[in-house]
Amino acid sequence: MLVAAAVLAVAWLLPLAWAFATSLKPEGETTRTPLEWIGSKITFDAYRQVWAAGDLGRWLLNTAYISVMTTLLTVTLCAMAAYGFARTDFRGRKVLYGIVLAGIMVPPQVLIAPLFAEMLQLGLVDTYWGVILPQVAVPAMVFILVKFFEGVPRELEEAAFVDGAGRWRVFWTIVMPLSRPVLAAVAIFTFISTWNNFLWPFLVTTDPNGMTLPVGLVNVQTSYGLRYAQMMASVVIAGLPLLIVFVLFQRQIVRGVAHTGLAGQ
Repeated sequence: MLVAAAVLAVAWLLPLAWAFATSLKPEGETTRTPLEWIGSKITFDAYRQVWAAGDLGRWLLNTAYISVMTTLLTVTLCAMAAYGFARTDFRGRKVLYGIVLAGIMVPPQVLIAPLFAEMLQLGLVDTYWGVILPQVAVPAMVFILVKFFEGVPRELEEAAFVDGAGRWRVFWTIVMPLSRPVLAAVAIFTFISTWNNFLWPFLVTTDPNGMTLPVGLVNVQTSYGLRYAQMMASVVIAGLPLLIVFVLFQRQIVRGVAHTGLAGQ
C-alpha cells in the first residue's frame, strides 16, 4: 500500500516538477532534444517577463478576492441551511432536503445558460458578484454539514435553550464553534475549487481587468506561442497559492473529512 501511494505521489508530482524546471531554463533550451531537467543555467527571466508583459498581478488579486468572498458566503449560507435541515422540523423539510441532494447530481454545465441569462438580467456580467454569486450555493457542502450537525449532541443546545438562548444564538455561539474542523474543510475545498474554476469566469467576464487567473492564463498562453518557459512560469505562479493553502491547512482537511463520517464511504 505504501509503495503504491509513493508511486502515485511521484506520478502526480512529476509534471509539476517538470513545469518548474522548465520555467527556470533559458527560453532557447526548453525544446532542446534530448530533454534535460536542468538547462545550461538557472534563470528567472521567464518570471520577470511574464510579470512585466501581462496582468498577472491584477488577475491574482481578482482571483484572491473572488475566492475569499465565495468561500465566506458559501460557508455561511451552507452552514445555515444545513443547520435548518439537521435541527429544525418544518413543513416540507424532507422534500426540500431531497431537492438539495438531487442538486448534487446536476452537472454545473447544465446550469450555465440559465445562470448567464440571470446575470445578464441583473446587470452583473463583467462584475465580481457575477462571478461569485452563482458559485455560492453548493449542495454537496450542505450535505457534508448536515451530516456533521446531526452528530452534535442535542444536550448542548437544549441546555442553552433552558437558559433562554434562541435558535439563532445557539447556532452562532455553540454549534458553529464546535464545527470548526468541518467548516475549515468546507472552506478549503470551496477556496480551491473557486480558485481553479475556469468555465464560469470565462463566460461571464470579458474585461481583461476583471479576469481571474485561469481565464487570463489562456490569453497569456495564446500570446506566448511557443515560449514554453514563460508558459510554465505562469502555471507555477498560478498554482503556488494553492500549494501554500494545502501545506498550511492539510491537517484541517483530514480532520474535517474524518468528522463528517465520509472518510470510509
